[in-house]
Amino acid sequence: MKQGILKKAPAFILSLLVCLMVTNVYAFNAERSVLENGLIVLHTENHNLPIVTVTLIVKAGQTREAEINAGLAHLTAELLTEGTKNRTAKAVSEEMDFIGASLNASAGRDYTTVSLSVLKKDLEKGFDVFADILQHPIFPDEEMKRKKDQIKGLLQKLEEEPAFLAARAFRESVFGSYPYGRVLQGTDNSIDAIERDDLVSFHSKFFIPNNTILSVVGDITQKELSVLIEKYFSPWERGNPPAAVPPLESSVHDAVIIKIDKDLTQANILTGKRSIGRENPDYYPLSVMNYILGGGGFSSRLMQSIRDDMGLAYDIHSSFTAMKESGLFQIAVQTKNESAQIVIEEICKQVKKMRAEYITDQELSDAKSYLTGSFKRRLDTNQKIADFLALVEFYTLGPDYIERYPEYINAVTKDDILRVARKYLDLDQFVLVVVARLEQTTLKY
Repeated sequence: MKQGILKKAPAFILSLLVCLMVTNVYAFNAERSVLENGLIVLHTENHNLPIVTVTLIVKAGQTREAEINAGLAHLTAELLTEGTKNRTAKAVSEEMDFIGASLNASAGRDYTTVSLSVLKKDLEKGFDVFADILQHPIFPDEEMKRKKDQIKGLLQKLEEEPAFLAARAFRESVFGSYPYGRVLQGTDNSIDAIERDDLVSFHSKFFIPNNTILSVVGDITQKELSVLIEKYFSPWERGNPPAAVPPLESSVHDAVIIKIDKDLTQANILTGKRSIGRENPDYYPLSVMNYILGGGGFSSRLMQSIRDDMGLAYDIHSSFTAMKESGLFQIAVQTKNESAQIVIEEICKQVKKMRAEYITDQELSDAKSYLTGSFKRRLDTNQKIADFLALVEFYTLGPDYIERYPEYINAVTKDDILRVARKYLDLDQFVLVVVARLEQTTLKY
C-alpha cells in the first residue's frame, strides 16, 4: 500500500507545483541560440519552483498534407509516444508516470507541438524520453491501427455535434480546397488511406532540427541546458529544408448561405469570413475591433444587444483567429430556432454599424486596457512562457515582442478601427452557416 502511494507521489507533486506556479510577465529574458544542425533553442530561467517545461515546435502541420491523406500530421503526432527504436509505447508511458512527468504531442494547422513538463531532479530522464520520441518513433502497425480506430470513432461522435457541423461547413466554404478548410483529424477515407510509410516519410521530411524550435523554461541554468542539448539534440542530423507552404489564393466571392437541417431546439449560427495571417500588422487593430464587437464578453456590443437588450441568447461572441497563411473572423451564437432570423439580422446590424461609425473613446480605452492587462495573465506560468517564446519565434514577431505588444495595442486609433472594419468585415462576402430545425427558423434566405 505504501509503495503504491510513493510511486504516485511525483505526479501529484508536479501537478500541485504547476497549479501554484506564477511568474512575473516582465521578469524573464530569453536567451536564443542556433545549433550547428539548425535547431533554434530558446531559454528562460525561473528558479521559483523545481520544474522545467519544454515546448518544441516542428514547422509541419495540416498545411503539409495532401488531401488524399488528410489527417497525416495529426496521426503522426498521436503516434510519437506510441513506440520508438528504444522503447515500447508501454515503456514510454511507464517511465513518464514513474517520475510524474507529462509528455504530449499534437498537430495543428501550421505546426506540430511536442511538450514536456518534469521535475528538476528527473530532468535527465525527461530529456532522454523526450528526445527519443521526437527523433526515433517507429509508428508500429498495431498502434497505428488502434489510433486510426480511435480517431474515426471520435469523428463519428462529432457528426452529432451541431457546432462541429457548422464549423466544418464554414471552413470548407471559406478556404475551399486549401488545407485550412479541412478537419484536422481527416476523414474516414483519408485516414484509411494513410500507410505506415506515409508516417515515416512525413516524419523524416519535416522532423529535422533545421525545421524546429525548442523552448525551455524553468529551473535550469544555461550551463545545465547546454549539457543536455549537446547530449540529446546536437547529434540530431539536419535535413533538407522543406519547400515553402503553397500560397493561399486571394478570395473574393458573394455571400454564401449554408443551411443544415437537424432536429434541434437551438439553432447554431456561425458567420464570418476569411481574415489575415498572424504576421499582418493589421492584427493589432483587428484585435481591438474584435474585442469591442464581440470578443469582450459582457462588455461587447453583440453581447449587450443580443443577450442583455433582446434576451435572445445566453452567449454570443466573435473571435479573430490568425494562422500563418491566413485567418478567420467568426461570430458564433446559439438561439431558439424561432429567433434565428432576428439574431442574424441584429448581427448584420452591429457589423454594419462597426463599418459605418467611429467607436467611442470609452470603448477604445476599455479594449486597450483589457488587451494589455490580460497579456500579463497569458504569461503567468512556465508552460505559457515556453509556448509564447516558441510562437514568437515561429511567427517571426521579434525578440522584443513582449515589450512591444502593449505599444502595438496602445497605438491603435479610432481611424484604424474604422479602416480595418471596412476592409475586413464586408457582409457581402460573409459565409453564414445555420444548423437548426429549419422549418422552425423562418429564415428569409
